[in-house]
Amino acid sequence: MKRTRLWAILIVLALLTPLGLWLPTRFDAGDAWGEWGPEDLGREVGFIPRQLGRLADLWRAPVPDYALHGWEDKPLAVQSAAYIASALLGIALCAGAMLLLGRWLSAREGRRAP
Repeated sequence: MKRTRLWAILIVLALLTPLGLWLPTRFDAGDAWGEWGPEDLGREVGFIPRQLGRLADLWRAPVPDYALHGWEDKPLAVQSAAYIASALLGIALCAGAMLLLGRWLSAREGRRAP
């Protein structure tokens, strides 16, 4: 029962991910909260924090903006589907990694038992 509830919560959260697109569009708020690059932050607060400017290019997301390249100008419904697909893919990858880690640790523990 607990496992089913966890999966249901994760699916609901995945389905809610397009809110990050819809709400800023609906309220003419610009970018979703917290999804600013250094330039955006500099424009809003008047400066770019030194460490943020230095570390900003350290990590590049495999699928930036949660959509494939060239989808930025697609209709909101298509972008929403990309957000949901990205969330479901992330959930599946995390669950798979945890499953593999759990099996590996269980097997390792079994080898140690006397």
